[in-house]
Amino acid sequence: MINVAIAGGTGYTAGELIRILINHPDVEISAVLSSSLAGEPVSSVHRDLIGDTTLRFVSDLKGLSGSKEIDVLFLTLGHGLSKRYLDEIGLPERCKIIDLGNDFRLDSKYKDEEFIYGLCELSESTIKDAKYIANPGCFATSILLALIPLASAGELNDEIHIHAITGSTGAGKSPSDTTHFSYRDSNISVYKPFTHQHLGEIKKVLKSLSANVPQINFVPIRGDFTRGIFASLYIKSSSTLTTEKITALFVEFYKESPFVNISNEPISLKEVVNTNKALLHIEQHNGYWHITSVIDNLLKGASGQAVQNMNIMFGLDSSTGLKLKGSAF
Repeated sequence: MINVAIAGGTGYTAGELIRILINHPDVEISAVLSSSLAGEPVSSVHRDLIGDTTLRFVSDLKGLSGSKEIDVLFLTLGHGLSKRYLDEIGLPERCKIIDLGNDFRLDSKYKDEEFIYGLCELSESTIKDAKYIANPGCFATSILLALIPLASAGELNDEIHIHAITGSTGAGKSPSDTTHFSYRDSNISVYKPFTHQHLGEIKKVLKSLSANVPQINFVPIRGDFTRGIFASLYIKSSSTLTTEKITALFVEFYKESPFVNISNEPISLKEVVNTNKALLHIEQHNGYWHITSVIDNLLKGASGQAVQNMNIMFGLDSSTGLKLKGSAF
């Protein structure tokens, strides 16, 4: 069994991570950490886990029986907190780390170690031998899955235009003016246009695949729903690639992936919510490729991909524990 600890155990991504891992056939959760809720049942915060687990929050790893045997630590802390947390705790030398924050996505160095960018469909062979993983951002995952087949084929030759809408859970659990029900309900709004923090990791990945990375024009949108990302991208099409050829390019690129599927029909969020799937659909219009990409921001965009990374790191089938039923109706 893989012994797991989860730091920052009260947020949305932590809740999804616990939900997956308590049902994972090869995992035992040894600790869910929260300094403010030590001793309280995990299900008192994550109410969807009532009756599913007797786990209680602990303040740290000290004093836990077998705590030195932790195999992997998931960091579900706020962005910018992971480095400080790792500096403060003592981990067994062999313990692996999967960080769901943004601390190591751009600056991958930590002491004498390096965090590998964990986009599973791109870097499985590298992830397999990694000790530390920087889990990709949710917007970055949905957008990169739509672009990396083109980048790998040298087909990113003109400006990329992206509009992507996300559910309110993407903003985290702490309430703010723009996450309150009275604001989000029956409402959409643009935020961080052309400046979103995930642009850095998107560009970094594309540069690793193609010498030519064009201008990326990304407009993120707040949606009036709780979970999921719907990304709509368009770019000028190559004169040599028909819709059939570009679709075949995507199908070939993702043929080994258990989660990324190319749909011949238009796609919607409900087909992926509550799953670790990503669906892509490609059309050609008036000299442009139009690509739509949908994922669940809390699963394929966060906790599901983190578990997929763990599976690869420990030599398991990457889909273990992740065959989740969606909510299409």
